[in-house]
Amino acid sequence: MIPLRLIAISAAACAFAQAHAADAPYPARNVTIVVPFAAGGSADILTRGLAKGLTEAWGRNIIVENRPGAASMIGAEYVANAEPDGYRLLHATSSYPGAVATRSKLPFDPAAAFVPVAMIARAPFVLAVHPSVPVRTVREFVAVARQRSLAYSSSGAGGSNHFAMELLGQTAGFKLIHVPYKGIAPAVVALIGGEVDATIASSPGVMAQVKAGRARAIAVSSAERTPLIPGLPTIAESGVPGYAYENWWGVFAPAKTPAGIVSAINAAANKVLRGAEMQQLLDREGAAATPMSVAQLADLLPKEIALYRKMAQAAGMKPE
Repeated sequence: MIPLRLIAISAAACAFAQAHAADAPYPARNVTIVVPFAAGGSADILTRGLAKGLTEAWGRNIIVENRPGAASMIGAEYVANAEPDGYRLLHATSSYPGAVATRSKLPFDPAAAFVPVAMIARAPFVLAVHPSVPVRTVREFVAVARQRSLAYSSSGAGGSNHFAMELLGQTAGFKLIHVPYKGIAPAVVALIGGEVDATIASSPGVMAQVKAGRARAIAVSSAERTPLIPGLPTIAESGVPGYAYENWWGVFAPAKTPAGIVSAINAAANKVLRGAEMQQLLDREGAAATPMSVAQLADLLPKEIALYRKMAQAAGMKPE
């Protein structure tokens, strides 16, 4: 039988260790970033690039853990339920508000469950058509779409490019036929094969086909032209004023994570994003580093979730 005095000493030692750990500079141990998608995609690649830079900066291992499923909701719920101590983070993308908007019930509040920590990057989509479609500008595309039904491919119902094209149709006043595929690669294959008339996809996904003459790029979806494809105008300047849509990749922490820890991660991530190695990685993924302050990110999720829900309702997307 253990004497009560030893138990008391042991309890006091544990309490001291916990208090000391709480006072230690962040990070005092390894950090996990959860990617709610399978390995190999842009989110996974960008997270691993950021993790490498943070590991070098902090001298701690930054572990990337893939928890795919349910359009990122499995990984999101896992992080939402984590201790708000900065040691388990979520890599969310612009597909997150879309996934939220197409679900009727979630076991956590999708907007309030997280605090934004850092924006990694943004990237526009490229609006492209099959060479047989007689359009070379957005104005011509809109005119044809208003006259007859055009079909477009996406990476799946409720995905980012589905919402990007729905937003275009709702803004410009036309309706397209949506043909979902299981991923952007088969969606682009459908375009070059003539199964659909158009698609809106990331530049790495479609520009190789454009250069080969198997597709025609007519505009980018961002509010401003991108230096990655300087010759392409924006959709907004080409006939649909006010239209803007970009992919984004960001890091989030569970709600109630201390502000000091959030600021520390933000500062370190922004420093990594400005480094040459991360810049080269982003160029390969057709994205641009987007260092932002915590204050600039504060209302990102509430605003985007509200916008996506509005688009989903207008498009007749029924929540699952």
